Amino acid sequence: MLMTDPTLRDWYALAEKELRGRDAGELTTPTPEGIDIKSVYFADDLPDSALRERPGFAPFTRGVRATMYTNRPWTIRQYAGYSTAEESNAFYRKNLEAGQKGLSVAFDLATHRGYDSDHPRVVGDVGKAGVAIDTVEDMKILFDGIPLDRMSVSMTMNGAVIPVLAMFIVAGEEQGVDRAALSGTIQNDILKEFMVRNTYIYPPGPSMRIIGDIIAYTSTDMPKFNSISISGYHMQEAGATLAQELAYTLADGMEYVRAALAKGLDVDAFAGRLSFFFCIGMNVFMEAAKLRAARQLWAKIMTGFGAVADRSKMLRTHCQTSGVSLTEQDPFNNVVRTAYEAMGAVLGGTQSLHTNSFDEAIALPTEFSARIARNTQLILQHETGITDVVDPLGGSYYVEALTKGLADRAWAMIEEIEAMGGMTRAIEAGLPKMEIEKAAALRQTRVDKGEDVIVGVNEYRLEDEDPIDILDIDNAKVRANQIRRINRIKKTRHPDACRATLDALTATARTGDGNLLRDAVAAARARATLGEISDAMEAVFGRHAGTTRMITGVYSDAYRDDPAYQNVQSKIGEYADDKGRAPHVLIAKMGQDGHDRGAKVVATAFADLGFTVDLTDLFSTPRETANRAVALNVDAVGVSSLAAGHKTLVPELIELLKSMGRTDIRVFVGGVIPEQDYAFLRAVGVSGIFGPGTNVLDCAYAVLADIAGLRRNR
Repeated sequence: MLMTDPTLRDWYALAEKELRGRDAGELTTPTPEGIDIKSVYFADDLPDSALRERPGFAPFTRGVRATMYTNRPWTIRQYAGYSTAEESNAFYRKNLEAGQKGLSVAFDLATHRGYDSDHPRVVGDVGKAGVAIDTVEDMKILFDGIPLDRMSVSMTMNGAVIPVLAMFIVAGEEQGVDRAALSGTIQNDILKEFMVRNTYIYPPGPSMRIIGDIIAYTSTDMPKFNSISISGYHMQEAGATLAQELAYTLADGMEYVRAALAKGLDVDAFAGRLSFFFCIGMNVFMEAAKLRAARQLWAKIMTGFGAVADRSKMLRTHCQTSGVSLTEQDPFNNVVRTAYEAMGAVLGGTQSLHTNSFDEAIALPTEFSARIARNTQLILQHETGITDVVDPLGGSYYVEALTKGLADRAWAMIEEIEAMGGMTRAIEAGLPKMEIEKAAALRQTRVDKGEDVIVGVNEYRLEDEDPIDILDIDNAKVRANQIRRINRIKKTRHPDACRATLDALTATARTGDGNLLRDAVAAARARATLGEISDAMEAVFGRHAGTTRMITGVYSDAYRDDPAYQNVQSKIGEYADDKGRAPHVLIAKMGQDGHDRGAKVVATAFADLGFTVDLTDLFSTPRETANRAVALNVDAVGVSSLAAGHKTLVPELIELLKSMGRTDIRVFVGGVIPEQDYAFLRAVGVSGIFGPGTNVLDCAYAVLADIAGLRRNR
C-alpha cells in the first residue's frame, strides 16, 4: 500500500510539521473542476496508459504528430479584423511580413447576425469588434494581394456561416483560385452559440441542417478546407470550468458527426477535416492536461462512431489565450498573463495559436499591442527551447494524473448529455447554459471575496493608473461607407438574376432538397448581399429568439456569513422598508453583442442581495430598452457593454428616456469601457461606470446609493 512506503510516510510527517500552525486543512487544493489537487505526486499516481502512449499514435494524448514542434512549430494565427476591409487587409499583410503564418478573420457583430450594415438594428455595431462584410466586393478587398491558394484562412463565423463562406469561395474564384485549392477553417459551430456567445440566427434544427450541408459541400468540393471548428473557447470565456469546456465541446462534436452521418457521408470521408478551438486560461498545467485529455477522449469517441483511419480519430486544435483573464487595472500585467497562457497551450500540444493583446480588456487592440502579442509567440518558438523536445510534460506524475482526472470528469458529463438524447436536446433543456452560468457566478464570488487573487485587481493594486493609448473606431463613418458600397452594388448588379438565385435558395430551404451552400455561392456570384442571403433562408427557418433566464442563490450561498454582504443586504432592506418596495433594476444588453456573462453575473448578485431585477432580451434596441424600463417603472437601467457600442447606444437610450419624461431613471454602464470614454458617458448622463474587475458588492452599493439619493430629492 502507498502509505506503508517509509519514504512517503516520512514525507507526509515532514509536510504536516511544516504546515502546522497554519490553516493547512488537507494536503489538497479543491478546484472548480471537482478535481482535488494534491500537494505532491509520485509514480503511483501515473495511469497505466501513460507508460504505453507515444506521440503521433492513437489516442494521441502526447500529440498528433510523432515529431510535433521539433519538425515544425505551431502556426502563429492571430485573430483580427479592423472595421473596414481595407484596414484589415493592410493589418494582415503587415503581420504576414512580420512572421505570422496564417490568417484568422474577426467579423463585426452585424455580419455575425446576418444583417447588412444598413439595417436599423445594427446602428452601433458596424465595424466594431471586427470587419464589416456585406458583399463579395468587401471579401475581395479583405484578401487583396493575399494569395488564397497559398494562405490558410480561418474565419470565426457561425450564424451567417452560409453567406460568409459563399463570399469567400467567390472571392477566391475571382482571384483565380479554384475552391478545391482553398485551405483553412470555418468555425461553423452553432450549438455553442445557443449556450454562450449567442450570435445565432436560425433555430437549432435548421442550424444543424446548415452544418450538414457545409460538411457535405466541403467534403466533395473543398478537400483542403476544414468544414467546422468545434469551439470551447467561448464556453470558458462565459465562465465554464475546464471540465465543462472539455465535455460540452466534445459533446457538440458528437452531434456534428451525427449530422454528417445523417447526410449519408462515410465517417472517414469527413472526420479528418473536423478541427477544434479551445480557450487557454491561467491554470497552466490544467490547461495543458485539458488538451491532452481532449485528444484522448476524441479518439475514443470517433472509434465508437466507426472511424478506421487514424486521421479521423485525431483531434487537431487551434487555441487562443483567455480574454476574461485580461484586466483593465494595471493592464501591462496582461502581457505576462498572455505569455503564461501561450506556454500552457504549447505544452498541451496545440496546432495553432492566437495570443491576445494586453489592452483587449479596455478596447480593440492597437498596432503596438498586437505586435507584442505576436512577438510573444515568436519568442516562445525561438528563444525558450520549448520546441526542442516532443511533449515535454509527458510522464509528469502531476500532469498525467491531471489528464486522467479531467478525462474522467468530462466523460461523466458527456454520458449525462448522451442520456438526455445528445447535445441538441440538452441545449433545448437549458442544461449546459445553466451549469456554465452557475460556474461563472461562483468564479465571480471567489474573486470578489479575494479567494482567487487577481494581481492588480483585488490584490497589489496601483494607487494611480496611467492611461494607455487605445484604438477608437468611428462607427458612424464606417457604417456610412458600407452603406454607400451596398447601394453601389445594388445599382450595378443584374436584379432579375440576383432575385432568381435568392428564390432558389429559399426553395432549397423549404424543400430540403439540394445544398444550401451551393445555392448561396450562386447568389454571392450574382452579388446578393449578406443580409439578402440570410433573409432568403430566414423566410423559411425563422429567426431564433433565446430565452433569458436568471439563476439565484449563488451569491447568497457564497456570502452566507460575510459582513460586507450582509451590510449591503441590510441597506437594501432599509430602503425597501422606507419606500414600500425593493429598488428595481433592469439589466440591459443592447445591440448585437451576445456575450452576456457580465449581465447574468450582475443580475444574479443583485437579485440575491434583494434588488428586484429584470433582464431585457438579448439584442434589444435602445427604444425597446427604454420602453421596457418605463413599463416596469424601474429605478435604474444597467447597460452591459462588451463590443464598443456604448458611445452610440447609451446616449440614444438616455435621450429616449428623457423624451418619455423619465429622467429619474438612472443609467449605469458596465463592461469593456476605456477610461478615455468615461468623461463622454458622464457628459451624456450616465450615473456610474463599472469596468472589468469591479467588485460586484461595491457596484451594488453604488447603485443603491444613487437610487436612494435620487428618491430623497424627488
